[in-house]
Amino acid sequence: MLKRVFTAPDPGRTRLRFAARAVLGIGLAGVVCGLAGHSLAGTVTGGLAALLALFTVTDATVRGQAVTTALLPAVGLPVLAAAAVLHDHPVARDLTFLAVIGAGVYARRWGPRGHSLGVFAFMMFFVAQFLHATTGRLLELYASVTLSLLTAAAVRFGAWCYERRLPPAPVPAPPGGRGLARVTTRQAVQATAGAGFALVVGQLVSGQRWYWAVGATWWIFVNTASRGETLVRGFRRVLGTVIGIGLGLLVAVPVDGAPAPTAALLAVSVFGIFYTAAVSYTWMMLWVTLLAELLYGLLGVLTPGLLALRLAETGVGALGAALAVLFVLPVTTHTITDAWIQRALRCVHACTAEAAARLAGDPAADPAARVAELEQLLGRVRLAVAPLVHPLNPMLGRKRRARRVLALLDACARESRGLVAVAADPEASHDARLAAACWRVQAAVEALTDGGSTAALADRPPVTEPALAHLHGLERALTELAQPLRTPSGSPLVGA
Repeated sequence: MLKRVFTAPDPGRTRLRFAARAVLGIGLAGVVCGLAGHSLAGTVTGGLAALLALFTVTDATVRGQAVTTALLPAVGLPVLAAAAVLHDHPVARDLTFLAVIGAGVYARRWGPRGHSLGVFAFMMFFVAQFLHATTGRLLELYASVTLSLLTAAAVRFGAWCYERRLPPAPVPAPPGGRGLARVTTRQAVQATAGAGFALVVGQLVSGQRWYWAVGATWWIFVNTASRGETLVRGFRRVLGTVIGIGLGLLVAVPVDGAPAPTAALLAVSVFGIFYTAAVSYTWMMLWVTLLAELLYGLLGVLTPGLLALRLAETGVGALGAALAVLFVLPVTTHTITDAWIQRALRCVHACTAEAAARLAGDPAADPAARVAELEQLLGRVRLAVAPLVHPLNPMLGRKRRARRVLALLDACARESRGLVAVAADPEASHDARLAAACWRVQAAVEALTDGGSTAALADRPPVTEPALAHLHGLERALTELAQPLRTPSGSPLVGA
């Protein structure tokens, strides 16, 4: 876990800039709310709104990000009002909360924008429980959210919009389907069921802090699709919470809400959340836990007993998520893994075809965009395969096969990047051997994605042409993929 955080590549220092901008944007949002005379509760609400705007909005283009950010208050403010109005009506409040959860997860079918709006709606209801918001505070909370979103937008799209100098990042669409065959629909049912369990049991554990259990269930479902992914994420959430509570006992409890050190530690926590999110969910949860502890210190209620209660509620939420994915419309790990691997393989073929067209002199061919898409798809493959390569997975055979698949897909990506770099050279040429090699790559991809048999790899004489060398490397990796993707009996990588 330590190695993953401190040695993970950060091309263009994107993660560093992402985290530094978050500290700036959220810090300024807090200052603006303070200068406007808002209470601590209002400032906390505004800071959370700024954090969500900077963290969850992930549209491929800057324009899309700006549109999604502008839509956040249209979704969040009515939910915040509903939570405040229903504060003293527990049954109606709980049913509305579950409806917000179901709708928020279902909205992921519309891609990054639906995901962002769903998360924002959930968190506005959550923060109302966190702060015990009532209608008397509503106008101040509205003003805090609006000011903070405007401040975050000014930083993101005005003062420090580094994305304008980057090519649009392709965002893979979630697996399709209709009705209950659609993964997002099944997850909406699962998340609602899991949150219902967490809500009931969480209230039995604590009538005041029950929402921690619901929040744990919600966040475990974020960015997951299969039961394996969800279970691994639940384990990592509990682990990160345990480590964060230990750190809080050493740091947050002694600080006890003192303004200056708390502000400094809040900035460190925000930076940690944004910097580690892409590489380690456990580390991100460590910083989220410390952030919550520091906020409770500011509110004057932080005690070791409260930290123990948070751990218990997190465990309840993780249990709710586990029961939901195991028994309510389960989505197998194989279903998701197979879908993402097939999409990655088809992208390899498309990248090869675009590169070949570019080498043949077609100026409209753009293999670089396909390589960027391939990197995104491989990220989804790694997430889907994570349950199989997890240290606690007892199925050693499947673990070895999964690691082999990841290694060969990484080899495909490496050869594809090399091929694209060669195709970008204006001096590169095209010949009949390239066409033949591209055809063999296409045949290998079709065999892997359509369930056919792959041809035996013939010995190729060494070549000096870079493009042909990369195509031979691709052909070799694709041919070798046939063995780990299928057992001798023809069954898939992870089984049903």
